Formats: sequence, structure tokens, C-alpha cells
Amino acid sequence: MTALRAWLLPHRIVMIGLFAALVLWCAFALRWDWIPKYAPLALEGIWRTIWLLVVTTVLGFLLAIPLGLAQAVGPWYLATPARVFCTVIRGTPLLLQIWLLYYGLGSLFPQYPWIRESELWPYLRQAWPYAVLALTLSYAGYEGEVMRGAFASVARGQIEAAQAFGMPRFTMFRRIWLPQAIQTALPTLGGETVLQLKATPLVATIAIVEIYAVASRVRQDTFIVYEPLLLLAVVYLVIAGLLALGFRKLEARVPVKGH
Repeated sequence: MTALRAWLLPHRIVMIGLFAALVLWCAFALRWDWIPKYAPLALEGIWRTIWLLVVTTVLGFLLAIPLGLAQAVGPWYLATPARVFCTVIRGTPLLLQIWLLYYGLGSLFPQYPWIRESELWPYLRQAWPYAVLALTLSYAGYEGEVMRGAFASVARGQIEAAQAFGMPRFTMFRRIWLPQAIQTALPTLGGETVLQLKATPLVATIAIVEIYAVASRVRQDTFIVYEPLLLLAVVYLVIAGLLALGFRKLEARVPVKGH
């Protein structure tokens, strides 16, 4: 009953009414007859967007851990390259990074016969490896800085106590240092994952058909502008909402320090 009363507050009733009116106007005043024709392509684009998001965030986070660790406690010959990498990635546009990899490496590889004759050549001729690499490096560059701060925030007393008990370094890292660093970085990781989702449309510039490219194709084929973009916005909102909800539930299950 308390939750129901909260939803029955006057300002919320007005907002719900306005939202319902907007939905009804979009449903009946705009053109949606193009959806059946492009639905299979749209579903494929949504799947490709989610695939890119999952693969690049997982690979990027796995790369961000050594990048953050090297900057936090590594020797200078590891910390300096890691710091330079994160600075370059964060200081240059992602679109430029995608183009440099695709048009740079993509045009460099064909000049070497041993690459053209290798088993990797059928994959290197396609655009998706360069998109995956660019998005992975971008996520790693940002998360490397996040993990650097997270590793540095772990209390040194715990590390020293583990060392005093003779715990092996890898065990100490796996059981004490890394879990607490991830716990500290988790809210930021959720936000960066949503930003990674909103960066995926940039791969459409190298001919990868994800959901944004599908909306552009509908616009080019039918000259219908607003409806594909509205549907695209809804798709991104749903995926971003599910990501935010998932990270909130994950944060709720992680024990808070001091409790």
C-alpha cells in the first residue's frame, strides 16, 4: 500500500499521464509500417550491438587490471607504458582510434604476403576485428585509470598482514587485493559500461551493421527520419536500463566495507 500511495502522488500521476499521451501519439501519429520489413535486420543489429558490448567490456576489463596494477605498484618500466597508454586512449577520440586501426592496419596488412597467406587473413579482411580491438582498447584505457585508483585505495595493512602470514603473492592478489579493488570500482564500472554501449554506434562508420546502422539504412531506403531514431533511442534506453539494474543488484550483493 505504501508503494501504491507513492505512485498516486499528484505530480507522478501527471507525469504518467503525459508519458502515456506521448506513447499514444507516437503509436498512432507516426509511421511504423516499415517495421515488419526491417525487423529481422533490426534484431540482428541488436544482437551485434550486445555482442560487441559484452566482448569488448570483458576483454577491456581483463586488460584494465594489469594496466591499473602496473600504475599503482609496478616498477617504472611497467608503470610508464601503462600510464602513456591510458593517457593516449583517454586523450584521443574513439572514432579516430577506430579509423586508425581499420584504415591504418587494414591497409598495412595486405602489403605482407605472409599475412595474406596466413589463416588469419580471412578475418583480417573484415571490419569486426578492428572494431573489437578499438572498443576493447578504449574501455581498457578508461578502466585502467579506475583500477589504478581502486588498487591504491586498498589498505596497505591488509597486504602487509597477508605477507606476514606467508601468503603467496598471487593468492594474496586473488583473495584480498583484487576483490576489494573491484568492490571499490564497481559503481564506476557500471557507468563506463553504459558509456561503452553508447560508443558502439561508431563502428557503423566502418561498415559494421549494428542497430544504429540499421536505423540509418531505414532512413536512407524509406526517407523516414524520426521513427527509426525514436525506436533506436528506445532500444538503447532498454539496454542501458538493464545494465544499470544489473550493476545495482551486483553492488547490493557486494558487502560494504565496515559492515
